[in-house]
Amino acid sequence: MPTVVVIDDETMNADALAFMLSTEGVRVVTAADGMEGLRVIAAESPDVVVTDFMMPVMTGFELASALRADATHAHIPLILLTAAQAHIGREHPELFDAVLEKPCKPTEIIATVLGWIGKRAGERAGNQGDGAP
Repeated sequence: MPTVVVIDDETMNADALAFMLSTEGVRVVTAADGMEGLRVIAAESPDVVVTDFMMPVMTGFELASALRADATHAHIPLILLTAAQAHIGREHPELFDAVLEKPCKPTEIIATVLGWIGKRAGERAGNQGDGAP
């Protein structure tokens, strides 16, 4: 079962996204800020991470920078889901694999997350034939 980490300080947003994705057969683990999110990512090694931008303790931008600097987890697709800072995410494609602007249709969020899960699964399947881990 694929795993997604959702990082958002607005509990209702994180819970709603977790519910939507769980109905698609995705296991979701939530975190309330970027620092907690990094701990969860390290523990879970998720298939995809979805993060908000404006959060206490560590912003989504700081989280993205830390994640990309970590060789073990830098490959994990990172989706920015934000209300006001989408332009910053779009200016940094080296940090964010996709940028969605709130309000966003649930179908768009689900399709984006599932698309990245599928891409990761395809990459793993491709690596199995060449002896790579």
